[in-house]
Amino acid sequence: MRVLVIEDDTTLGHALREFLTAQGYAVDWLEAGAPALKALKAQDYDLLILDLNLPDVSGLGLLTQIRANGHQESVLILTARDGLDDRVAGLDAGADDYVTKPFELAELAARVRAFARRRAGQAQPTIEVGQLSFDTVGREVRINGDRLNLSVRELSVLEMLMGRAGRVVTKRQIVNSLSAWDGDFSENAVEVYIYRLRKRLEGKGVGIQTIRGFGYLLDLDSAA
Repeated sequence: MRVLVIEDDTTLGHALREFLTAQGYAVDWLEAGAPALKALKAQDYDLLILDLNLPDVSGLGLLTQIRANGHQESVLILTARDGLDDRVAGLDAGADDYVTKPFELAELAARVRAFARRRAGQAQPTIEVGQLSFDTVGREVRINGDRLNLSVRELSVLEMLMGRAGRVVTKRQIVNSLSAWDGDFSENAVEVYIYRLRKRLEGKGVGIQTIRGFGYLLDLDSAA
């Protein structure tokens, strides 16, 4: 999942990017509204984390413009404004969630995971495909009850494939979802992670097919 953080506090912005990246998300961070609008024209995002106190425009004004431009990304407002009127105004302007500062990172992570589940059409925090299960809260994968030790990137690629099990996922979709601007995640890297995941799943009733010219498909009893 690709996240855009719009936060003018350098310390907090850096911390959010580092924390969410460690959770397996691709995170871009901007400190003002104008560059955020440019970024939204150039790149698709799944979630925006928006501060209301920006140096060049009000966060509510930015959100109103984002919605007026037709953008449908989920928006989580992250702000020190904790009044009822502020929360109502934010939600009415088009936000999907509202978190006040100070906040606990664990709570923010849970809310981001909830957005990721809704995006993938999942109601529960555990994704299951045959005997393969992915606990999106604990970031743990098991196959036939045995835990698979996977890297953060391997977990992210597998989560994307499992969330779309039975459907083709292109290399470009994987790169766009998992690579930030300053990241080194490429289509060649996708091939490496797919190869590693296939080796881990080999002979276990779940596999990843290559659909030539299209991408990858995770399904039951697929040829690895």
